Amino acid sequence: MELWEVLLPAAKNIYGAVYRLGLKEIVQVSSPHSEAVFANSYPPSACIFKPDVVPFMKPLLYFFSQIGSPFYINAYPFLAYKNDPQHIDINYALFKDNRGIYDTKTKLHYDNMFEAQVDAAYSALEKAGFNKMEVIVSETGWASRGDPDEAGAMVKNSRTYNRHLHKRLTKNKGTPLRPKIPVRAYVFALFNENSKPGPTSERNFGLFKPDGSIAYDIGFTGLVPSSAPPLSFKDIAAQGWLRWSYSLLFMACSVVLQQGLGL
Repeated sequence: MELWEVLLPAAKNIYGAVYRLGLKEIVQVSSPHSEAVFANSYPPSACIFKPDVVPFMKPLLYFFSQIGSPFYINAYPFLAYKNDPQHIDINYALFKDNRGIYDTKTKLHYDNMFEAQVDAAYSALEKAGFNKMEVIVSETGWASRGDPDEAGAMVKNSRTYNRHLHKRLTKNKGTPLRPKIPVRAYVFALFNENSKPGPTSERNFGLFKPDGSIAYDIGFTGLVPSSAPPLSFKDIAAQGWLRWSYSLLFMACSVVLQQGLGL
């Protein structure tokens, strides 16, 4: 809880600096959150913030509402499926044809978990008193490799998830609960983090390998051959490799306090 206590003052300090520099209309100050802040997210209408999180979350959300910042959530259908493959339809997690779920309270149907996770965040915000705050997905992706006990972690599923996510975002439409607010998302990640600790999946979310070669094909060519030395981010940007239309951005990593540029 010590970090929670300093998050709001840190956000205010950063916003103060941005304001003094005359950048408040360009730079957003916000904080990404994992789904661990929620006590329940199924069905979406039942989602609420955890009771022990609320005393810290509400002041943070109030500040974000004052400065016009959105709520950022890390939405990972992969993690949900990996943790409960016996009860979650892999097609529902991958945007493929499936029966979906029906939320009896809102009378809304969901044919993919990604939208359900976004609307769960909207439901939690509404119950907390912030029904006008926009939700943006600060991280989403699918691991291309994993340990034997990490269900679904394979190249085929990564390719399917990111291809379908791209198609979903380019439609520029909202969710069942917020149909008029186009969904925006940051894809995790641009590169595999080969030195990251933890299970194998943690090192295999990238669209590219650490040396700049392609990890799997979703329409990109590799930045460089596998044997070539890695390029710097400056070199990559100069060559125009980070262009993807509409509202899809790539993130190599996430930070506690994020300065996001709206597209």
